[in-house]
Amino acid sequence: MESSIDPDLGDFVGSYFWFLIAEIPLTTYPLIIVILLLLIVSALVSGSEVAFFSLKPTHLEQCKNERKVADIAILSLLENPKALLATILILNNLVNVAIVTISTYVTWQIAGKDNQLAIAILTGVVTAAIVFYGEIVPKVFATQRNLSFAKFTSRPLYIANALFKPLAWFLMNMSDFIEKKFKSKGYQVSVSELHEALEITTQTESTEEEREILKGIVSFGTKLVKQVMHSRMDITAFDVELNFHQLMDLVKISGYSRIPIYRNTIDSLEGILYVKDLLPYLEKDENFEWQQLIRRDIFFVPEGKKIDKLLKNFQEKRVHIAIVADEYGGTSGLITLEDIIEEIVGEINDEFDTDELNYKKVDDNTFTFEGKTSLNDFCKIVGVEPSVFESVKGESESLGGLFLEIASKMPRPGEQIEFENFVFTAVSVTKKRIKSIRVFIKERFNKHLSDYLD
Repeated sequence: MESSIDPDLGDFVGSYFWFLIAEIPLTTYPLIIVILLLLIVSALVSGSEVAFFSLKPTHLEQCKNERKVADIAILSLLENPKALLATILILNNLVNVAIVTISTYVTWQIAGKDNQLAIAILTGVVTAAIVFYGEIVPKVFATQRNLSFAKFTSRPLYIANALFKPLAWFLMNMSDFIEKKFKSKGYQVSVSELHEALEITTQTESTEEEREILKGIVSFGTKLVKQVMHSRMDITAFDVELNFHQLMDLVKISGYSRIPIYRNTIDSLEGILYVKDLLPYLEKDENFEWQQLIRRDIFFVPEGKKIDKLLKNFQEKRVHIAIVADEYGGTSGLITLEDIIEEIVGEINDEFDTDELNYKKVDDNTFTFEGKTSLNDFCKIVGVEPSVFESVKGESESLGGLFLEIASKMPRPGEQIEFENFVFTAVSVTKKRIKSIRVFIKERFNKHLSDYLD
């Protein structure tokens, strides 16, 4: 197929270009040299942006050790990176505008102001020169030799930074004002979406333990104290009226190093007893007044507090245990520093922890849990997101509470309820609570059946 473009057009444009070159007056040659020099300056300024902002900590450490003039200039400029960037942008724009202005003037001198073809050719040539020689080439070179490039341009930029300081200050303040005025709220990414992203990106490069730690970090900021704490029923606490021998017997059985002490009921706490404070008095008789060792400054926290903020509180106050108070001021539960850390790294077992767990795995699809098992722990064990039950759990934070929320009544032994892919069966029930629940996961069963049939 024949081309629709006139084959002589290219030759015409080329001939016309060389005709213009031949017609250049001698007085314009100095201006052409200025344009070439400005193009070199544009390249240096553009490359310096990449060079300075790609320097690594090792490069900066090298500059600190060498302490030459160029090194000192680099360190000084990077103390205020916003001002440096503003200076680079001001310089780059001034140089590029100067190139275009002088080039236009030269073209008018050669071809006249009314020669539209000459203006079109000028626009194309200058644009190509600025983009290729003033942007692409220097930035590629600066990326490969960033420290050398930064040292070469550091002193001129240091001088320019001082000269353009008022203008840079004005531009930075305008930028901050606009940024605050139209500040972006960012992307709304759910925790479940982040978990899915982690699954995709760490499938082959990370172990299962590493993936679980990453998931724990992602969801750490969303967890509430109520989801992680030991419930009121699980708190080990001692009566302040015990004698010293009774206390020591209970301390040995409990295995805990910090124990809440109450008067009459657990809602009337006297303080926290640190077992290490008892060590100097082990030989005392039963009449020893151990109550004087109780630390009265109890750290109370509400149920709705985020555990990431509580971790900061633990660090600031240098404590390891907090009592969780409900809305009426009663004792709702207890949370420790270890409980918070376990949300990231998983279970931490010491010599006092028993190997007995509060659940039993019957097969890949069936589990038996104690009713008091927290929803948070249940979701970890069966491998689902806690958000799955968000719409039905109400105020409950235990598996038994979830069963009651869905059933809306106290179940009979053997009674079943279903929610999405889960079948919950009440195994053991008292008049007051559900002691154990069997959980069957249909989705996993269907997947195994499908794999078997395939």
